[in-house]
Amino acid sequence: MNVRASSAVGNAVLAGVLLMLLGDVLFSLNDAMGKWLVASFSVGQVLVLRSLGSFAMLAPMIVRQGPAALVQLERPSLHILRMVLATGDVALFYAAVAYLPLADVMTFYMAGPIYVAAFSHFFLGETIGWRRWLAVVIGFIGVVIALRPSSAMLSWPSIFGLVGSLSFALTLVLSRRLRQTSDVTLVTWQTIAAFVAGLFLSIGNWGPMTAVDVAAMLALGIVAGSAHMMITRALKLAPASLLAPLQYSLLIWAIVLGYLFFGDLPDSQILVGSAVIVLAGLFIFHRKNLVGETPKADVPPDGH
Repeated sequence: MNVRASSAVGNAVLAGVLLMLLGDVLFSLNDAMGKWLVASFSVGQVLVLRSLGSFAMLAPMIVRQGPAALVQLERPSLHILRMVLATGDVALFYAAVAYLPLADVMTFYMAGPIYVAAFSHFFLGETIGWRRWLAVVIGFIGVVIALRPSSAMLSWPSIFGLVGSLSFALTLVLSRRLRQTSDVTLVTWQTIAAFVAGLFLSIGNWGPMTAVDVAAMLALGIVAGSAHMMITRALKLAPASLLAPLQYSLLIWAIVLGYLFFGDLPDSQILVGSAVIVLAGLFIFHRKNLVGETPKADVPPDGH
């Protein structure tokens, strides 16, 4: 490889890293906006208008791809399951942040790559060695620490966060199974599912809105869509094994934004649980990088 080609590769990787970091900032902003909105409006109402904002981002990509591609699906049953899980992930995330600090809920979601490693063994037939299994177990211990081993771990907000993070991980696993389907098609159908679920959940729970409220909910979808596009582009410019650990910056932003906008600070158990989860996740990525390439689906795109 000559100097010019090497420089071009290096620039592409740098651009990928910067796009990933910026995408993470936008996803964190999306999470903070969602927490602010569900404090005043039902989860269903937020889902409906957020989905409309996302459609505004998706429309030009659908036109470029061709609408016919939306109905050319591999394994339709898996697509339906993925739509259900993706919708559950978003709805449960918003239900959890309505009652818990951002950092608490994000701690559950940072365990996503750990769940993916475990699920991939059973559902994708991917073999993982004893070291990664040990890291998976340690990661689960971190989740239990964050849940607070007491009656509080059975509180509904904590359960919402835990089940939502499991749905998130299963969505990633199904995304890998459906990797022949374009990102635009996958995201479009999950947005449609979120819109339909929002309509259902908002029955009897639709509150009055000002123009500012409507704009904020539409912006929520646009911010999430922009973040998704940035991370998708980043994965085409830089190796997933390099980008994956950067996703843990979401936890830092959750702490910062949670404090700035809501005055929330994580307690010692959340910080300890977070540290255990992050270290276990980084070890899994490290081992996977040693034995082979990290699949793109292992990078948690935080599809909220």
